[in-house]
Amino acid sequence: MDGFLPEVVAGSLPLGACRCASGQHSLRNMQNQATRSPSSRRDSGTATSEFDADTAVRAIGSGWFAARITDRWNALGGRPNGGYLLALALRAMAAEVPAASPLVASATYLQAARAGDAELSVTTLRAGRHLTTVNASLVQGNRHLMHAVATFAGHDAPPPTGSDGEPPGGAVPPPEDCAGPLDGVRLPGVSITDRIDYRFPEVPGWWGGRPSGNASLDVWMRFRDGREADRWALALLVDAAPPAVLELGASTSTTLQMTVHLRAPATPGWVLARIATRHVIGGYHEEDVEIWDRAGRLVAQSRQLAVLPDGFPPEPPRDR
Repeated sequence: MDGFLPEVVAGSLPLGACRCASGQHSLRNMQNQATRSPSSRRDSGTATSEFDADTAVRAIGSGWFAARITDRWNALGGRPNGGYLLALALRAMAAEVPAASPLVASATYLQAARAGDAELSVTTLRAGRHLTTVNASLVQGNRHLMHAVATFAGHDAPPPTGSDGEPPGGAVPPPEDCAGPLDGVRLPGVSITDRIDYRFPEVPGWWGGRPSGNASLDVWMRFRDGREADRWALALLVDAAPPAVLELGASTSTTLQMTVHLRAPATPGWVLARIATRHVIGGYHEEDVEIWDRAGRLVAQSRQLAVLPDGFPPEPPRDR
């Protein structure tokens, strides 16, 4: 993979800042340089959300679209979040699939994205009665950043079914009763946390430099400007939460590939992300994310394959 280390795409780093189109960046450095933000107030009066503005595309030819990758969804290292890049690609794909919504999408990240102009090449692979499959390549100049494939369901297709009721793993306190360690905090080079609210049932151990050793995490999220979490936004939100491996003591993790199931739009307001990693093998780990809305519906799922930095976990000291 071009530019694999130290520069890789869609790095999974803490707090949605966490999954940047970048490489190795230290969680401890981020914490040391954090400053108080003038305001983290939620603005529900925005006519056009920043997310919609920043994922807009414009047709420039048959199967080609122009886009502007902004710096408003940057993670650590000042690189755009990988879920944001996937949402941008889904917008271009949707322009080729009228009257349909994304159902499942997979992205492979090739090189680090930068803020600036970009283009997307979109091709329809198959158009069926209810489902249409499309692929897209995101490029900046001669740099291929990401390749994505998505299947769209027509509005007349049978709706996907999902689980209703309590999320598995036990009840989680409502967001109003949860901790917000990022409130009023501005992280250097990170802008996504200015646009997404985070609430934790308790302050994570890694935030205080004391990882728990349990690679699982629950976190409530919502857009600060009041935008609802529809399927387009869920493509971002599955990648906007902290990676569970932070609780193992990792300071960075970089996403290589991500698949997202977009089951249904969420009810307005907060959504709950349940994040877990079960296997860390040879420096690679999976990460599974479920997103539930406050009505108790499973609205999105994702799985990533990601890589940890060289030297993690550290070798135990040898006896002399």
